[in-house]
Amino acid sequence: MSSFGADTAVERLQPGSYRGTLASGWDIGGNANGGYMLAIAARAMATETGRADPVTITAHYLSPGRAGPVTVDVRVVKQGRRFGVASAAMCAGGQPLLQVLGTFGNLDRSDAGLERIESAPPELPPPDECFGHRVENGAPALFGNVDLRLHPEDAGFASGKPSGQLRVRGWFRFGRDEPVDTLGLLLAVDSFPPTSFNANLPVAWTPTIELTTHLRARPAPGWLRASFSSRFLSGGFVEEDGEVWDSTGRLVAQSRQLALLPLN
Repeated sequence: MSSFGADTAVERLQPGSYRGTLASGWDIGGNANGGYMLAIAARAMATETGRADPVTITAHYLSPGRAGPVTVDVRVVKQGRRFGVASAAMCAGGQPLLQVLGTFGNLDRSDAGLERIESAPPELPPPDECFGHRVENGAPALFGNVDLRLHPEDAGFASGKPSGQLRVRGWFRFGRDEPVDTLGLLLAVDSFPPTSFNANLPVAWTPTIELTTHLRARPAPGWLRASFSSRFLSGGFVEEDGEVWDSTGRLVAQSRQLALLPLN
């Protein structure tokens, strides 16, 4: 079991130039998880801007990432009083993997300002009563490093009985009880099975084209609750909207992902 912090570490070679490693164990079928790749790029961007937290970040996925060294080139677009904006390109062996644009700031603010919340965390059974992915049972390597528990109503696809609803809900934490920070949230929003797996259609895989995440706060320690849903599965694409709530019931992240929808 690996440490997310260690496996997303980057080394600053010179201003705007970073080196990192896509570690094994954060992959699905040998391809690095997209949120994990984005977290490495975001760490380089946070370092370059001097701002700890992504506030909004968008990644376009250009090629699958495999275990091994990567480079991240960062360009600071703007430094303001509260936020820094940067773009980044991740490459492996000269092959482009990611193109990223993000705004970074400080989400550890005691004064969150005005709030009006018209939603709530998903209702979930306790984690021990939910469906867990286990590597020893054939789950992808990623699930040796994250502890993911799905609502029983949304886990039927795993036994060939999809629910028919474009929805996936569940619990998330790191497998070694490592605290999840805002970079960890980038992994959390991309770790759950695609909603299309519950669609009662012959969907085999859904490679990500673009992923945007809005970060609202640094999560409190403990389990995260997450909910993902889709409305439009058409034109060879599916969108997926996500919400992540921390152990105090606070909204900490929202996401939207556009994925390709190849069929069997």
